Amino acid sequence: MALIHNPVLPGFHGDPSIIRVGEDYYMTTSSFEWFPGGPLYHSRDLIHWELLYNILNTTKKLNLTGVQPSFGVWAPDLSLNPATGRIYLLYSNVHCRNKWFFDVDNYLIWTDDIRSQVWSDPIYVNSSGFDASLFHDDDGRAWVVNKDRDFRPRNVDRRTITLQEFDLDKGKLIGKARQITSGATERRFVEGPHLYKHDGMYYLLTAEGGTGYGHCVALLRSTNIEGPYVPSPYGPVLTGQDKEFSGTESVPFMMMDKYNPHTHLQKCGHGCLVETQTGEFFIAHLCGRPIMPQQRCILGRETAIQRVSWTSDGWLTMQDGCLAKTDVEGPHLSEHPFPSQAEHVDFQRDELPPFFYTPRNEFSESWVSLSRKKGRLSLLGRESLTCNYFPSLIARKLTAFHAQATTCMHFSPEQYHHLAGLAVFYDMHNHHTAFKTYDEDFGGVHLSVASFIDNRLVMSDTHVPVSADAPVWLRAEIHNLSLKFMYSLDGESFSPLGEELDMAPLSDEESPNGSFTGTFVGLFAQDSYAKQKWAEFDWFELKALGEEQVP
Repeated sequence: MALIHNPVLPGFHGDPSIIRVGEDYYMTTSSFEWFPGGPLYHSRDLIHWELLYNILNTTKKLNLTGVQPSFGVWAPDLSLNPATGRIYLLYSNVHCRNKWFFDVDNYLIWTDDIRSQVWSDPIYVNSSGFDASLFHDDDGRAWVVNKDRDFRPRNVDRRTITLQEFDLDKGKLIGKARQITSGATERRFVEGPHLYKHDGMYYLLTAEGGTGYGHCVALLRSTNIEGPYVPSPYGPVLTGQDKEFSGTESVPFMMMDKYNPHTHLQKCGHGCLVETQTGEFFIAHLCGRPIMPQQRCILGRETAIQRVSWTSDGWLTMQDGCLAKTDVEGPHLSEHPFPSQAEHVDFQRDELPPFFYTPRNEFSESWVSLSRKKGRLSLLGRESLTCNYFPSLIARKLTAFHAQATTCMHFSPEQYHHLAGLAVFYDMHNHHTAFKTYDEDFGGVHLSVASFIDNRLVMSDTHVPVSADAPVWLRAEIHNLSLKFMYSLDGESFSPLGEELDMAPLSDEESPNGSFTGTFVGLFAQDSYAKQKWAEFDWFELKALGEEQVP
């Protein structure tokens, strides 16, 4: 029997939601401030996955203008109405968060054919909290569950999961909202609720312990959908930290001290259950793989899948304890691999592949064009990468600890406001760039490197004079926490550009705002003078180098 090798979705893929439609499996994950949102993955065996498209691909469905890093789309939830076959996506758009307040809007869209890419316009659901999901009961009624964010200081550790009925025909909540649990464990931070029904019982799967090193998937059940819900006597279903502890939401969620040296997968939690057509059960969940000893997850939170089964007394557990595993016995299904995702993109087609993303912006010909110069990608220089409105950056998720990104660029800067090149990017506060620009103090047009780390700009002392009109090749080589930029003037011989840089700040652990995403690598252009200067790119390549393993 084939093994599931975790993570099944490496790189920035947190908060997975999974459903089965016949013999096909579909999964989406959080996308936060990156556009388009709601990436949709497909599998036939739970082992191999292909990216089909991104569901939230218009500003009508998703307006991210001005959102801060790691705001935006949290935990989009896929659900199937078994009575009608209609598929729903319930998703949060987080606008503001702090120790007390969360300003969030939850929306619902649907489709009758998930492969068609045709989804309804969104309808507003509520704003009481995040991680909303939709449950379809076998009596035809539907229910929304979400984390209720009680901002009153006296209730900081009494934040709960809220349940309310939803009228699918009228498209609105009905009845009274009920607080059904404050969690199954003492780890606190209860969130990520998903409801299921099995053998006449209602089961509530929760995420607890904060989305850091104390994270877990927990389980409660009830004979009545409105409760009361009783925690599992077996403790967490799965986790990366199997020693129980008492937490409080008044402390940072990352809990670095909960790192467990006895397991490869850390931060394991926020699970979603799926049953195969062969009657087997699996949980998709998020995880992290920190580079040690620095304890930095530069790839962000990833998605893994674990096999679970029902005990004789009706609870879900994994085999051999609750620690998440790298290699898992797969389902009794035929393997169904897909072609590998393209490493080299030559921009010869009329649209970008679905694995390209940008912060907050909808793709449009006004700033990212495949037709302005046929066979090239054209990027209009706009704001700097430190801006949360309209930077010109298209990028791919970093999915390997050892990777190489290369491009060939045409760009003729005329002043220091003009920059274009490669970006290794976590968010607007933390990124490294290699670029072509103009500076009268360094002979005019040249290549250089800059880092923006924790809101501080560091410009390299390296300045390589180049022709304004000739192409340049730029390369980024990533080896764990080491980043080296390189350049070439002929596409064959590459030389170092600047000093070795530190990848550690491009991680959830080191982000000054406690972020939840991951590193991207891509192309950028900046014209902070008049927003008129274009950069042209012949191709972009991102490939893994050697084993995708943490040392």
